[in-house]
Amino acid sequence: MSELAGKVVLVTGAARRIGRGIALRLAREGARVAIHYSNSEAEARATAAECGDAPVFRANLESVAAIERLFGEVGSRMGRLDGLVNNAARFTRIHPLEVTEADWDFIHSVNLKAVFFCCQQGAKLMLKTGGGRIVNISSLGGIRPWGMHSHYCASKAGVIHMTRALAKALAPEITVNSVAPGVIPFGDLNEHSIPMVEATPARRPGTADEIADGVAFFLKSTNFVTGQLLAVDGGLALR
Repeated sequence: MSELAGKVVLVTGAARRIGRGIALRLAREGARVAIHYSNSEAEARATAAECGDAPVFRANLESVAAIERLFGEVGSRMGRLDGLVNNAARFTRIHPLEVTEADWDFIHSVNLKAVFFCCQQGAKLMLKTGGGRIVNISSLGGIRPWGMHSHYCASKAGVIHMTRALAKALAPEITVNSVAPGVIPFGDLNEHSIPMVEATPARRPGTADEIADGVAFFLKSTNFVTGQLLAVDGGLALR
């Protein structure tokens, strides 16, 4: 039996793509998955159905008040929280000389601010039952600079360093780690991702289930594994 059996794990942005893959994987391991979404209700409910009719929670993560309500609802409906996967994120490609304040806030409000306040509220809920595990999904863009994504790279680099700071602050009851995906396509590769795949030592893109491998590892690890960054990128960060 998996160490995740019976554990309550909230996955943000679980309706589609990587978040969906993570939710499905955790459900297969017996976790009681809580599915968060913002706008993709139909997809969220489809994912929840595949996770054994998992409960669904809607929240606009741009709002701290909405985040507080989200974790209050999770606590009320699920009774506890053992794991949190901060997956919800936004991605845009803009030349840095053309980034506006609105562009910056669009990315950072979800990619960085929301991750912090989800960690905060999740930790408060976890401490009521002795602790838990937090996994923040960062990005290869938080490790390597991408010229047309400076605002995005800044947000994900912030997630990585914030993960380390929170790991120190929340130890020993709560671990905080990060998984940084490489190229994980959904559908056809585009003109920007093809060169990245070609540069990947593994000679292929990754899958959502491979990201879920890293997430599951951290959720199942002891509290001696904290503040760590795992790049699941086929070796692309080495180039």
